Amino acid sequence: MDHVDCIVAGAGVLGLAIARSLALKGRDVIVVEAETMIGTQTSSRNSEVIHAGIYYAEGSLKARFCVAGKKALYAYCAERGIAHERTGKLIVATDDDQRATLQSIHEHAVANGVDDIRAIPAEEAIDYEPELSCVSALHSPSTGIIDSHALMLSLQGEAEDAGTMIAFNSRIVSVRPDAGGFALDVEGDEAYTLSCNTFINAAGHGAWGIARAIAGLQPERIPPHYLSKGNYYALSGHKSPFSQLIYPVPGDGSLGIHFTRDLAGQARFGPDVHWMDGEILDYSVVEGQEKAFAAAIRTYWPGLPDNALMPSYCGIRPKMVPTGHAPADFLIQSPRENGISGLVQLFGMESPALTACLVIGEHVAELAAVK
Repeated sequence: MDHVDCIVAGAGVLGLAIARSLALKGRDVIVVEAETMIGTQTSSRNSEVIHAGIYYAEGSLKARFCVAGKKALYAYCAERGIAHERTGKLIVATDDDQRATLQSIHEHAVANGVDDIRAIPAEEAIDYEPELSCVSALHSPSTGIIDSHALMLSLQGEAEDAGTMIAFNSRIVSVRPDAGGFALDVEGDEAYTLSCNTFINAAGHGAWGIARAIAGLQPERIPPHYLSKGNYYALSGHKSPFSQLIYPVPGDGSLGIHFTRDLAGQARFGPDVHWMDGEILDYSVVEGQEKAFAAAIRTYWPGLPDNALMPSYCGIRPKMVPTGHAPADFLIQSPRENGISGLVQLFGMESPALTACLVIGEHVAELAAVK
C-alpha cells in the first residue's frame, strides 16, 4: 500500500488549486480524479466569468471569498500570462418596477466590499452599449472573463512542479479512517489502495458519493444533493452586440438569461434553470428553448435577430437546497466539523468558486494543517 501525506479527490479547478496550495507549503500530494483529464464537469461548463461579489449573502463564504478571490485571480493571471479580460458588467433594470431591486443590489454589493460598483442612468449605459435597452443600470468595472482551461493547466503545472502527482481514471470506492490517517480503495485500469495522513474531498458532484463511502462518517454530516442544469445558447451568424457583460435584474432564484462572451468574442446567453431528478449527470442541452431565451434577451436587447440562437452547451450546478429556497453558502467542513481528524470536505461549490479558487485553495490548505 503506497502512502502519501495528502490525497485530494477531484482535479477540477478547486482540487487543483488546493493541491497547489498544499504542495507549495511543502506537503506531498496525490490528486485522484475519476475522469481522464482535468476539469471535465462544473469547472469547464460555466460562463467563465470573474465575478465581483455582488449578489451573495453578506458575510457568507461566497461573498468573502469572491471579493478576495477576484483580486487574487487577476493578479495570478497577469503574472502568468493567462488569458483574461476585465470586460466590465452592466446589471440592467428594464422597467420601472425593477428600480428598487437594482438599488437593493447596489447596497448589497457595497456591504460585501465591492468598492467600484456604481449606479448609472440609462443614457450612460446606452453610451457604453448602444444596442442596450434599459431604464437604469449598475456598472461593475471589475467583472471579467477568463480562459478557465488555461487557468486549470497553470494550477496543474504549478502543483506538479512542486511534486504533486495526478492519478486519472481513478475512482475512490471506499475510505477507511484509522489511527494514522486514511486508507483509500481506488478502482481504475486496476484496483489499488493508497494511504494518507490528510484527505480532502473536493470532487464536485462526486463529493457526495465519496462522503457516503467514508467509514464512520455520520450521515448528518452529508448535505442533500440537488442538480440544477443551466443551458447556454450561442448567437449564430451575427457579431456580438455588446462588449461588456449584460445581466438582467435577477429573479426566481437565478441571475436570469444574461449575455456573456468568450475571449474570442463569441456571444452566448444563459444559463436558464432546469432542476433534475436523481444524481445522474446528463450534459445534453435542453433544446427547444429558443423562444423562451429570445423573449428574455429582448427585454434588454430588442434587436436580437429572429432565428439567431442555437443550442451550445450546458452546465450542472451542485446544489444543497431545492428550488424555491434561498441559495446555500459554500460548505467547507473542517476535521472538527466532520468529526474525523485529517478530513476536509467541500460541498455545493458552485459559482463563484472559479473566481475564488485561489483563496479557497489557501483556506483548505490551512484547514488541512489543523489536526
